Amino acid sequence: MARSPFMRPPVEDSSYQVGDPVEVYCDHEKNGDRIRDWVRGIVVQVDGKMIAVQFRTNVYLTDGWMVPDHILWFQYDSSMIRPAKRDSERPTGYQMK
Repeated sequence: MARSPFMRPPVEDSSYQVGDPVEVYCDHEKNGDRIRDWVRGIVVQVDGKMIAVQFRTNVYLTDGWMVPDHILWFQYDSSMIRPAKRDSERPTGYQMK
């Protein structure tokens, strides 16, 4: 897709970069059960309008279908995605997989 010419570069809409750890509110598996809660993932692509996040666990669309590549896409301003908390900010008992 060709980009429009501009006199100075536009301001970036997102502070997310590829490789950033994030937390996403979605349906996923935890301890063999399907739950809807925050789950940690990694930003794998950032484009003009969307952010792609990949997970180590199975994630599901809202209509119930499992996402085979473990990647969900979000808009920059979505309330369902946030920067991941550092390990020191996590509640006790939180384990990363």
